[in-house]
Amino acid sequence: MEMIIFKSALIAYFVSTVGYIASILVRRVFMAKAATWVLFFAFILYGAFIAVRWVKAGYSPVVHLHDSLSFIGWAISGIYLAFQMKTKTRVLGSIVSPLAFFLIMEASASGGLVREMILPDILKGWWVSAHTILALIGEALFALACCAGIMYLIQDNLIRKKKSYSFSRLLPPLRDLDRINHICILWGFPLLTLGIIAGSIWARTVWGSHWQWDPKQVGTMISWILYAFLLHQRLAIGWKGRKAALFSIVAFGILMVAVIGVNLFSVTVHRFV
Repeated sequence: MEMIIFKSALIAYFVSTVGYIASILVRRVFMAKAATWVLFFAFILYGAFIAVRWVKAGYSPVVHLHDSLSFIGWAISGIYLAFQMKTKTRVLGSIVSPLAFFLIMEASASGGLVREMILPDILKGWWVSAHTILALIGEALFALACCAGIMYLIQDNLIRKKKSYSFSRLLPPLRDLDRINHICILWGFPLLTLGIIAGSIWARTVWGSHWQWDPKQVGTMISWILYAFLLHQRLAIGWKGRKAALFSIVAFGILMVAVIGVNLFSVTVHRFV
């Protein structure tokens, strides 16, 4: 039953991705609308899969890197759907849906979603769940801010060069893209902050110190500082538009190096399983 739900969700994410891409190729909005409903169905299914795994395992199923990436993919799609109800950014799904599908597919291909994991007791506490879930939702918000930033730069570049293509009318308004970028960072920053705090409390109980100078900790802290700076510039200085979009893309790239690159290419105390 568990894998049936997962495979159904993965198929739905794939169909949604095809629908969004087709809507751009054939320049039909109704295909993007249909893809949005399929994406909503995929989000519900994968949420059910996460819940089943959580109940079955008895602890948060987002400790492993591949599980974490798939959780980010699921969260991105859910957050985007929430924004879609308030903004005219349906075509943004052409970036969000493929990203979610890729992250979940990668986790499946690696075998991280099907094998049984025996975790040490230190990873089964409440602080671990709080740390991972808060941080991952914050990272999902930053990922959506990055996607909105990318589409903002594409749309803005077309306007600056005064180029009008047949699909230009499908692209979201710059105001809506900037709004998504701003709100995602506004909410993502405190969630990541709470996740870091929860992680430091847990680290204290495990290693006897809140800070280990671990590469992942250092990389995440650098990203936190960059997002704090961007949020300050938006709220206090009034940054918006192209500058904010570009900065959010750079900051997210550095965050991904800290989250993924360190785990793959460096020695880190965060590699548990």
